[in-house]
Amino acid sequence: MAPRLPHVDRCRALRAGAVAAVVLALLAWWLWPFGGETSPRGRMSFATGVPTGVYAKYGALLQEDLARDLPELEVRLRESQGSLDNLRQLTTGRADFTLATADSVATYRASGREGARSLRACARLYDDYMQLVVEKDSKVGSARDLKGKRVGVGTDESGVQLITRRLLRAAGVDFDKDITPVRVGIDQMPGLLEKGDIDAFFWSGGLPTNAVQTLGRRMQIRLVQLGDLIAPLHALGGNTRYYRAAVMPADAYPELRATQAVKTIAVANLLVTMDHADPELTERITRSVIHSRDRIGVKVHAAQKVDLRTAVFTDPLPLHAGARRYYMSVKP
Repeated sequence: MAPRLPHVDRCRALRAGAVAAVVLALLAWWLWPFGGETSPRGRMSFATGVPTGVYAKYGALLQEDLARDLPELEVRLRESQGSLDNLRQLTTGRADFTLATADSVATYRASGREGARSLRACARLYDDYMQLVVEKDSKVGSARDLKGKRVGVGTDESGVQLITRRLLRAAGVDFDKDITPVRVGIDQMPGLLEKGDIDAFFWSGGLPTNAVQTLGRRMQIRLVQLGDLIAPLHALGGNTRYYRAAVMPADAYPELRATQAVKTIAVANLLVTMDHADPELTERITRSVIHSRDRIGVKVHAAQKVDLRTAVFTDPLPLHAGARRYYMSVKP
């Protein structure tokens, strides 16, 4: 017959068992952080871009994924003129999250505008490719040939115009004197080229961009190489370090029936918020962005480049605490 435990020993055993149960419960909660948590509630505004651009399409598809992943959260999309406008909307409280190119972020931070130093990143997404579009029989073979031409350069609050100004300077073309700049976005530039109201236009976006695809179906166009400008561009210094040499494959736009790849420059896109954004919400949104890559990538091919291994490289911005928490949770 087994000896009976003294009363005190039985109490100690019970207390030890209770403590162990609590520890195990806490451990299970830590390992399964979403097992019983509630979805963030309320409204969130997301600034995207012009209707026919990649930002707008990406934002609309991400909105669908967030509706599934965070059903208690209402996500409202806001149109914008591009990266710089997106950052302005973010820092003035009109948007909670947005997309912007790394060079635009660096320029905005250096401007000293209110709230600029409070910008934080959630993820590095995909790269934008600089695209100079002309009629197929145009004599423009490089940015240097744009002197005397009417050129679509993007709106004043766009990342497109920011890069265009730097590219033209690197090419020895004066933005204000050597060309006739037409300050409109990708929603208008293709139509102006088709009507003959401009001779060329610059666009910075993911591959492919729907507006360029559509134009290629309506008229014969081609992309002009910009690869010869990467060295003089970097020689300008400053935030030009965010530009890298890139190649647009010949089949990037099947509508153009190109036979050769086109050398150009590229710049990374970031998912951006403010330092005071709710950490839990930021963590959940970052998770959805990474997990939605394959589904969104079916319709926005550039989104296929979103990669967990590179998402944390968000220079010039530090990661938001909530985003960092997500990456730590999936770290091998």
